[in-house]
Amino acid sequence: MGSRGHSEGITMSGGGLYSLATIGAKHVIDAATPIVIEAIDSLPQEAIAQGFTFSDMGTADAGTSLSMVGKAIDAVCARAPDTPITIIYSDQPRNDFNALIANVYGLGSFETYLDRRDHIFPMVSGTTFYKQIVPGGTLDIGFSATAMHWLSNKVCNISNHVQAVGAEGEELAAFRDQAHRDWRQILLHRARELKAGGKLVLINFARDEQDRYLGNTGGVNMFDTFNQIWQDFLQQGRINTTEYENMTLPQYYNTVEEFSAPLQNRDETVYQAGLRLDHIDTRIVACPYAESFAEHGDAARFAEEYIPTIRSWNESIFFSALADARPLEERRQIIEDYYDSYRDMVRANPQGHGMDYVHAYTVISKNVS
Repeated sequence: MGSRGHSEGITMSGGGLYSLATIGAKHVIDAATPIVIEAIDSLPQEAIAQGFTFSDMGTADAGTSLSMVGKAIDAVCARAPDTPITIIYSDQPRNDFNALIANVYGLGSFETYLDRRDHIFPMVSGTTFYKQIVPGGTLDIGFSATAMHWLSNKVCNISNHVQAVGAEGEELAAFRDQAHRDWRQILLHRARELKAGGKLVLINFARDEQDRYLGNTGGVNMFDTFNQIWQDFLQQGRINTTEYENMTLPQYYNTVEEFSAPLQNRDETVYQAGLRLDHIDTRIVACPYAESFAEHGDAARFAEEYIPTIRSWNESIFFSALADARPLEERRQIIEDYYDSYRDMVRANPQGHGMDYVHAYTVISKNVS
């Protein structure tokens, strides 16, 4: 999914496969690159003259952001050619940091920026964005893309669906309240980290003004499809009720109003900590696999290309929903059959399938006063 970061215990595909399987996530970051450059250009000169620190939070294997980080470094050097530049890559401790290091140092499938200059210092942190990652008052630009929809914990199972977009009543309220607490916690830690005048550029999954969200932009609803297949497995006796309900994604998609509230209300602790909303807008980045299918028209190819990007971010959750009492091979077979079912569905009737990305592009500043 283009998810780059996540709550504890949720893992993206390892071995460098995440970025290769999620080209759409890179497109989202590419679209945000001009915003990052503008944020860098707005920084006080005195703030970057003695050193510049950039944080990529929820980075996964760093492959999707390498190009953006390289352009950010160029923008800093255009203003302060000799300033030392620190790039902090952070994610939760179970992240595949071996793949991250391979990508950043040019050992993987991506071109690195490290060969171009001498004063660049990449650092790796196993601290999530639910905690403070760097010392107070040291961060110039904090960046995160497609990560902060992962909640700090799963507050409850959803009894009728696999994601909060299909939840109702008290279950929906529990997810919404947790998401609101998490968003404020994230922002308060960033308020401590930022230098005065520093900026956050946060690109988060959202529900837009037309209630569109990831995989639900007018065609087949991706999350409803997840749920439909999982319910079919329940009805077929492949899984039991507990396993069905355990497959609850610990995610929530905020609206623009929900993202903005703690940054605009003077009574909020986030506002009192000095953070201000500079800009927020929602954008859709089209599913690259659906776009490609519109050109080549090969349904089997589309299915083979599309399913891995879904699998890269949710397989570990489906697998963990299955009872430990099941033999390992049986659990693995259920998961294989699940994705085969989805692949067959797309192959048989490809129209409308796809995972368009719906994000809120947000710029936040730390008050100078």
